[in-house]
Amino acid sequence: MPGTHRKKTPGRHRKPSARTITWRTTGGVVVGAAVLGTAAATAQASVLPFGSPSATNASSELATAGKGARGTASKDRKKDELKRKSPNAAKGKDGGAERGGAPAKTSGTPSEKSRPTAAEAIKLARSQVGIEEDGGGETKFQKWYMSTSRAKETLARDGGSLGGYSDANWCDMFISWVGEQIGFTDQIGSDAWTVAHARWFQANGRWGTEPRPGAIVFYAWDGGKASGDIRHVGMVIKKVDDDTIEAVEGNTSNAVQVKERSADDIVGYGYPDYKS
Repeated sequence: MPGTHRKKTPGRHRKPSARTITWRTTGGVVVGAAVLGTAAATAQASVLPFGSPSATNASSELATAGKGARGTASKDRKKDELKRKSPNAAKGKDGGAERGGAPAKTSGTPSEKSRPTAAEAIKLARSQVGIEEDGGGETKFQKWYMSTSRAKETLARDGGSLGGYSDANWCDMFISWVGEQIGFTDQIGSDAWTVAHARWFQANGRWGTEPRPGAIVFYAWDGGKASGDIRHVGMVIKKVDDDTIEAVEGNTSNAVQVKERSADDIVGYGYPDYKS
């Protein structure tokens, strides 16, 4: 709802149009609707698709994203060959034999055991409740994002300068930070612009309208339901009733807070593939 998500720079979260130049959360200039399709496509191509191995941090996730599919597959084959030749091929990382003597997985969807649960993601997000901006409008979430190679990618996409992130709206940086901390960036995503983040979920077939615990929820305050209308993001804690959800959000009254939100303000949800 208006007021709870402060607009630190006028127009930074306005819906772009073909005739106006507006500012995104990155502090960079956007040149109208014609560019948005290209920007969205770049965003989708610059992060790992769903089903890739979980990243331990944002930097390693992006380093992996920069490699060609053939090069990655080639390295995986070499690893498999070495494991078959090794006398310890049937052992896991801890040196113990894996169940059934099968070789350790080196690629593909993260195993059920390695994936975090929605409850674990929510617990981490809620543990940050109460963290506020300092006098300059900065938090640890912006500082973290600025330290990642992902920030350089979004700057290349959106324009602006790295320093522009320091006091930019940080709701999406908060969600990205949670994903990195639990080693789930490839499922939660990493971005500073809510519109591009939502389109990433849509492009990867992880988008819907049903609230689920741990889902990434995207809001529009003017009742719009298109991705371009999105202005804010959070993580669903629970469905309160058919018209209300509870979510944990960054950059809500300049802090991390738990809020109840009306379904009227919700554009949709991104669904990370949590451990069930």
